[in-house]
Amino acid sequence: MEYSILLQELKNKFENSILSVDETADIFTITIAVEAVKEMITFLKEQHNFIFLTDLCGIHYPEEDKELGVIYHLHNLVANKRIRLKTFVTKENPQVESLVSVFSGANWMERETFDFYGIDFVGHPNLIRILNVEYMDYYPMRKEYPLEDATRSDKDDRFFGR
Repeated sequence: MEYSILLQELKNKFENSILSVDETADIFTITIAVEAVKEMITFLKEQHNFIFLTDLCGIHYPEEDKELGVIYHLHNLVANKRIRLKTFVTKENPQVESLVSVFSGANWMERETFDFYGIDFVGHPNLIRILNVEYMDYYPMRKEYPLEDATRSDKDDRFFGR
């Protein structure tokens, strides 16, 4: 399977949903509209044997307009081909359709992404925190918090190259 053939087929089927393509990266990468995530991944699974959801994770780019995103890594085990799909949402409306009905392994990964980034996976059967305490009122992997405690007086910056 050639990526150029796959890309042409995806463009024919999802013409307005493909926002960008990066063929120079380590993995063939397509950025897609959030509305097409489930349909495109289902198509890749059923029509092109991308039957293994290797990973699903969140990302946060605070300087961007659509600052929260989800990255999906799919693997075609027969052809030994990988593909990365990215989609982005706003912090005000962080909703992506759940893939649990397509890949049961997405269950834990979506819960983890919700737990750390606050991305709501619509249709998830049990979207609750999985690693952090349930009463936590923030999402710790977002880049909204300082890296260090500015009130600490016990650190000596000479040892950290500052």
